[in-house]
Amino acid sequence: MWNPAEALVVTAEERALLEEFLHSGDTPQKLAFRMRVVLGAAEGTSNNELAQRFETTRTTILKWRGRFAEAGLEGILTDAPGRGRKKEITPEKEAAIVEATLQTKPAQATHWSTRSMAEAQGVSDTTVLRIWHAHRLQPHRVEKFKASKDPRFAAKVRDIVGLYLNPPEKALVLSVDEKSQIQALDRTQPILPLRPGIPERQTHDYKRYGTTTLFAALNVLDGTVIGRCQARHRHQEFLRFLQHIDSSLPRGQQVHIILDNYGTHNHPKVKTWLAERPHYQLHFTPTGASWLNLVERFFAEITERRIRRGTFRSVPELTRAIADYIRARNNKPQPFTWTAPASRIVRKIRRCLGNSEAAH
Repeated sequence: MWNPAEALVVTAEERALLEEFLHSGDTPQKLAFRMRVVLGAAEGTSNNELAQRFETTRTTILKWRGRFAEAGLEGILTDAPGRGRKKEITPEKEAAIVEATLQTKPAQATHWSTRSMAEAQGVSDTTVLRIWHAHRLQPHRVEKFKASKDPRFAAKVRDIVGLYLNPPEKALVLSVDEKSQIQALDRTQPILPLRPGIPERQTHDYKRYGTTTLFAALNVLDGTVIGRCQARHRHQEFLRFLQHIDSSLPRGQQVHIILDNYGTHNHPKVKTWLAERPHYQLHFTPTGASWLNLVERFFAEITERRIRRGTFRSVPELTRAIADYIRARNNKPQPFTWTAPASRIVRKIRRCLGNSEAAH
C-alpha cells in the first residue's frame, strides 16, 4: 500500500491561471487534462483516486504532479525532451506572437484564441499557450472599468475619502443610496440540496412576484445600517426615507450624508427639506463614480448572502427577509474599512483616462 500523497503546493496565482485556462474553452485537451490533475492534487486528492477519476494510471498522475512540482506551470505546458523532434521557436517568432496578441485582432472575432493564433503564426497551440503564459498575456479575459470625467472629480474624492479616513468628531457619516428592482423570485421546482461533491442546484427558470426598492444608510463608523423597503424609488420615497433617518437619530445630531447624483437626490422638495435642517450636510460622489459610496459594499453583501440565492413567493416575504438580515447584522455590525488615499485614486483615474485617450 502506498502512503497518501501530500497536497500539491499551488500558489494562488498559479491556481487562478490554471482555472482561467480551463474555463477559456481554447485550451487543448491534453493540457486541460494535466491542469485538472494538478488542481485535483492541490486539493489533497489521492493519486489512486485521481487515476480513477480521470481514467488513467497512477504513474501518469505521479508524472504530472512531479513535473508541476519541479517546474511549475511551465512543466505541464511542454512535453519532456526526447519525445519526437520539437520545432524550435526563434526569438523573432516569439516576439511576433506577442506583438500580434497585443496589437491585432483576428478576422471575424473579438480576440485571439490559442488555436487561431497558432494557425496565423504557423506554430502549435501549445507553443502559443506557453508564450502567453511567459508574457502574462490573457486575451480571453476582459475587465470592465468606468472612469469619471467629472471636472471636480479630485475635489469630490478628497472630500469623501476624507470623511472615511478622518471622520469629523461628534458627527455621523452616513453612506446613503437605494437598491432598486430587487425581485421576489421563486424557482419553478424545488431546490436540490447540497451533497458531497455536488453543489446546491436550482432550476434556471423562475416565477416573478414583483419587486421592491431597498433604501439604506450605512453608518461609516460603526457599520450599522438603517434600511427601509419601498415600492418605488421616486423623490417621494427618498424624502420619506430621509424622514425615517431623521426620526432614528438624536435631535440636532450633525450628519454628513454621502450620495450619488441620482435625480431624486437633487429634487427641489428634497433640497427644501434639507435647507430646513442645516445640521445635515450632503457630499456627492463624482459623476460616474458611485463605487466611491461605501453603502454599495453593503448592497453587494446582502445580495450575495441573502437575496441572490433566496426564494420568495411574494414581495412581503422578500421585504421581511431583508429586514431580518439588517436586524441580525446590526446586532453584530462590522464596518467596512476604507484604505485607499484620495491621491492614489486620483492618480489611477488620470492614468486610466490617459490610456483611454491614447487608445483612440
